[in-house]
Amino acid sequence: MFNNILKYTIQENDETVKSILTEKLKFSGRLSRKLERNGKILLNGKAVKLNKSIFAGDELSIEFDEEEDRYDAVDMPLDIIYEDDDLLVVNKEPHMVVHPTRSHQNDTLANGVAYYFKKNNIKRKVRFINRLDMNTSGIVLIAKNPYIHNQMVLEMKSSMVEKYYYAIVEGLLEEDEGRIDVPITRLNPEDIIRTVHTSGKECITEYKAEKRYNNMTLVKLKLITGRTHQIRVHLKHIGHPIVGDTLYGNESLLIDRQALHCYEMKFKHPITNKELIITCPMPEDMKRVIEGR
Repeated sequence: MFNNILKYTIQENDETVKSILTEKLKFSGRLSRKLERNGKILLNGKAVKLNKSIFAGDELSIEFDEEEDRYDAVDMPLDIIYEDDDLLVVNKEPHMVVHPTRSHQNDTLANGVAYYFKKNNIKRKVRFINRLDMNTSGIVLIAKNPYIHNQMVLEMKSSMVEKYYYAIVEGLLEEDEGRIDVPITRLNPEDIIRTVHTSGKECITEYKAEKRYNNMTLVKLKLITGRTHQIRVHLKHIGHPIVGDTLYGNESLLIDRQALHCYEMKFKHPITNKELIITCPMPEDMKRVIEGR
């Protein structure tokens, strides 16, 4: 699929365009109606309505409009670790905000991706599939059209995307591996801090101690759920906050941010349906902590 056209060969008989879009391709009703209004749903090359009957062998094509992005395009280096017609995957460096905020107007990942899209004539909005905290590094997925974004978000919600992290934590973990299954919530709506509390949503993190040294442990983690600050709160809860995490732990002379890095993601590509494994090496600042440099 090119980032502006989706083609689908019909396998079934006695279906409608609407049923294929909403049931097979998982389009939202809102997007389907918008495409119909704009004449962007083509059956064998001709614009059709959602109630049109279709049969095996027909070719359905969906055209996505060109878009103007709301983010200012700013030239900055991007560490692109994967790209195809549908997805862009970036290794986000530490200390970089994903979206513009009051204090970060034009130095965010969104600004850099907007520039990359403009430079490469990708006339699309920047649609992030996942996000990382400013001081967390690693894999960030970006969709190149609304269909891919919707499909990947559905995969995320269905826990079909496997997400793996490295963290360096304070202290020596007693157990070699374990599972943290406690809910977290934000007790004060005006506060960014989350905490373990029975009123929170289900949160599950699996971990494995990779190496112990100098009263620290390198830990591999797998997110089973994906809540805001989940890993940071869970590790604090078991008495091993992340090194350098000033929100949930302590400042560190070894690193100037929380030592947390998203190093791998596994998921099915929405178009090819093949498993895609994205990997991202540990950053230098975390390597220095491990190596005692």
